[in-house]
Amino acid sequence: MKTEIISTEAGDARITWHPAKKARLVLAVSHGAGGGVEARDLQALARVLPGHGVSVALVEQPWRVAGKKLAPAPKTLDVGWRGVWPAFLRPGLPVISGGRSAGARVACRTAVELGAAAVLALSFPLHPPGRPEKSRAGELSGTGVPTLVVQGGNDPFGKPGEFPDGSFELVEVPYGDHGFAVPKRAEITQDEAVTVITDAVVKWVGSLG
Repeated sequence: MKTEIISTEAGDARITWHPAKKARLVLAVSHGAGGGVEARDLQALARVLPGHGVSVALVEQPWRVAGKKLAPAPKTLDVGWRGVWPAFLRPGLPVISGGRSAGARVACRTAVELGAAAVLALSFPLHPPGRPEKSRAGELSGTGVPTLVVQGGNDPFGKPGEFPDGSFELVEVPYGDHGFAVPKRAEITQDEAVTVITDAVVKWVGSLG
């Protein structure tokens, strides 16, 4: 594991690398607007994917590195992601652009521009809670590259059944909320829910060639 600071026009970002011994892909993945790279799904991917030939770069966006509590506007998030992107290219491998929640939106919006090989969207915020008319489906359908959405079955930002048909793949994490937490009464445990996420991503990256 290696950590580095990357200067961008939006401020300094921090990358924590979890390298694979024989990497064939890089997954660059960032957090959402309300949390950091300690999120259970991001940490699980960093543990599991290196064993499957995927180096994982966990990215703390500049606003988090600066100690701010609120994320900036989407355009500023995109500026930060563009600035850190060259670091992901250094290994000379195809790069999957990923993120959870707001980070997933950034990955979708910038995928074609940055030359991403694919997009991983964790807990994609299809709409604000209780406001399905404010759909962000266009960002998801416009990635222009192979895209996997992993969505909690009880996510208030968009349940799997609310997503329109599209060229993306969608995997449901049963009972999961926006952070993939499952209630104690659920038919699966929290560990099992996290395994649904990692198994789905491992299978998907295996299909990318």
